[in-house]
Amino acid sequence: MGVIFLLCVDTLQLIMPKILESATDSLEGGTLTRKSLAVHAAALLLVSVGIAVFRFLFRYTLYGVSRSIEHSFRNRLYAHLQKLSANYFNTHKTGDIMAHVTNDMNNVTMATGQGVIFAVDCLLMPAASLVMMLQTGGFRLTAASFAPILILGVLVFSYMKIMQSTVQRQQEAFSNLTEAARENFSGIRVIKSFVQEKHRTEHFERINEANRRANLRFTRLMSLMFPSVMLISSLSFVIALWYGGMLVIEGSVSLGGFVAFNSYLGMLIWPITALGWVANIFKRGSVSLGRINALMDEKPEIADRPGAVPLVIPGAANSAGKTKAIEFRNLTFSYPGSSEPVLKDISFSVDHGKTLAIVGRTGSGKSTLVNLIPRILPAPEGTLFIYGRDINDISLSSLRSNVGCVPQDTFLFSDTIRNNIDFYRGFSAEETEKAAKTARLYDDIMEFPRKFDTVVGERGVTLSGGQKQRTAIARAIIGSPPILILDDCLSAVDTRTEEAILRELKSIMEQRTCIIVSHRVSAVKDADEIIVLDEGRIIERGTHESLIGQKGYYHDLYTRQLLADEIEEAE
Repeated sequence: MGVIFLLCVDTLQLIMPKILESATDSLEGGTLTRKSLAVHAAALLLVSVGIAVFRFLFRYTLYGVSRSIEHSFRNRLYAHLQKLSANYFNTHKTGDIMAHVTNDMNNVTMATGQGVIFAVDCLLMPAASLVMMLQTGGFRLTAASFAPILILGVLVFSYMKIMQSTVQRQQEAFSNLTEAARENFSGIRVIKSFVQEKHRTEHFERINEANRRANLRFTRLMSLMFPSVMLISSLSFVIALWYGGMLVIEGSVSLGGFVAFNSYLGMLIWPITALGWVANIFKRGSVSLGRINALMDEKPEIADRPGAVPLVIPGAANSAGKTKAIEFRNLTFSYPGSSEPVLKDISFSVDHGKTLAIVGRTGSGKSTLVNLIPRILPAPEGTLFIYGRDINDISLSSLRSNVGCVPQDTFLFSDTIRNNIDFYRGFSAEETEKAAKTARLYDDIMEFPRKFDTVVGERGVTLSGGQKQRTAIARAIIGSPPILILDDCLSAVDTRTEEAILRELKSIMEQRTCIIVSHRVSAVKDADEIIVLDEGRIIERGTHESLIGQKGYYHDLYTRQLLADEIEEAE
């Protein structure tokens, strides 16, 4: 419909010079009267009103369609990003992804809006104007005036070839600028703590300078193109004025035909001149679309395989201590692109309703191990089983809805505490409050002016480290998931609070499976089994008492922490 309205505008524009031709010929022939002059003026007014109406309709329709495309495309892109595996975001810059969603998407929108409008004009108006020029000025005048326009087409085509790489570099520079700004704003507290404002400002200025150079390169290209286009198009008017005037003097062309010819020439020049702008829009859109399509073509490393089934949790009353909830069988795992395995020949199982603790040095593979259970990382075939079924055969939504996970890096959204705990899963206010009490967060929330409706800042910045961790724990335990994973999530709370949280968790997880990762012996000593990881291997396993008796890593860790507690009490 938008293109049809645009064709109506172009048709009415072609009528206007014919009205001027008729009026001019009547004036030259001495037949123009007040009445005929009024008729010509009324015709021009009606055509102008028609052009205005149809121009509004085509702009509103075509731009509306382009915004609808943008809306749909951006939703598709965001939904696709949500499906990509966590490792994708570890290997790609957030600023680059943001540039895809913002700048690249805007370029595609311009191509589908302004680009379509200009493209239709550039295709139809020159052809229609050329026909009318032949009709009003004849073949000789049309051919002479059109000659420079052929040179113009060659020039625009040459600029288009150069523009491809220029636009690509411009987009990459913008992505780097976005990433630098995002990183600096996210780390502003660290920057201020280490008095690095000057250094980070200089770093941003260097990236901004690279962005400026990329944009100036493009600006130089466009600044050369448009004057060149205008200069060559002006030659057409010079030829039309000189040669057309000669033909009028000779009587080969009427004065009205000469006036109409110049009007049609103007209509021809504008679309040809706009070729540069159209080339710019479509090149930008093409480059941006290529970047977005490359992202859309990314396949999730972790996805449901055909025939994936829901996870079935056996009845709690008959299964505690009898059914293997989680079982690792000779698992060896390497991160994509890495030849060195992070986990080597891991084998252990956790019975339903039991608690397993994992300890080990930093970098020993503890977080990698627990991230395999909710399939944040892909487990090799036949190495990890959940309730007797290969984890790769279980649907992701079913698996993850049955696993409550509190990661090391606590992340809160800029929302209310209630929404951060419930996380839009539809739990009742009573369930939310119960989870907060279990996580020893309820009393802190009650001290806030708006209680559970208190809005936390970006990433929960208005809360203390311990409050953020307890909010994340409440989010994980609400609804009492059958499997609970605590990945060193009690490091920011004091020992007394830690013991209280674990005591509360123990009471609600008696019939559920729990895995606790911690550096503190106090957090793991009551576990049914403890495994010690070192360089990706299990080097010790047993209960708290048996591990102390082994006089190995766990015993040394326990001794050091016991000594530290004694010193703290003495002080």
